[in-house]
Order: sequence, then structure tokens, then C-alpha cells
Amino acid sequence: MPLFGNSFSPKKTPPRKWASLSNLHLLDRSTREVELGLEYGTPTMNLAGQSLKFENGHWVSESGGFLGDRRELQRLRKRNQQLEEENNLLRLKVDILLDMNMAFFLPLCPLPQLRN
Repeated sequence: MPLFGNSFSPKKTPPRKWASLSNLHLLDRSTREVELGLEYGTPTMNLAGQSLKFENGHWVSESGGFLGDRRELQRLRKRNQQLEEENNLLRLKVDILLDMNMAFFLPLCPLPQLRN
């Protein structure tokens, strides 16, 4: 038994009206494209004074400055590969020095005898 009268019973909501209040859906395709602007073209943006456009899943420069960027990118990739090779060589040298160190000091350190 409710304390303050009847239990909560919300009123039914009225049925919804037509989904779209705009009459643009009644237009033919060509008029709708003109009205709604469905021909977007490629996305473009300006970033740090350079105009970029999105093509085939990548941002490409619209100006001719992209060739300079490509050369710089190739130079950086080559330098990165050189540094990776140098890093691998140094890791190998460290591993060899650790092995030599263990080979030198292992006979000097007596191993504890295991009890039976």
C-alpha cells in the first residue's frame, strides 16, 4: 500500500509524427545532391602553411614541397637503419664480453658442494 496515494503510473506518450520534417527527401537525386552538397570531393586541410589532401588512405601534399619531404624521409629511414645495425652490433659485443667475463671468473669462484 503506497504511502502517498496511487503507485507511479506514467501517461502513455503520443505516437511520433513523421520522422523527417524536411521535404528534401521528396526531391529527385540530382536536386538533392545540389541542395545537400553530397559531392564532397577529397578532404583537404592546411597545416603549418602546407596544404594537404587525403588520397588512398594517406595525407598527400598538394604543393610541390612533397618531394623534399620524401627525400628527407628516405634520408631519415637510411639513418634509422644504420643506427639499428650499430645497435645490434653493440649488443652482440656486450654479449661476447659478458661471456668472456664469465669464462674468466668462473674457474676462480669455487662452487658450493651439494650435500647428499
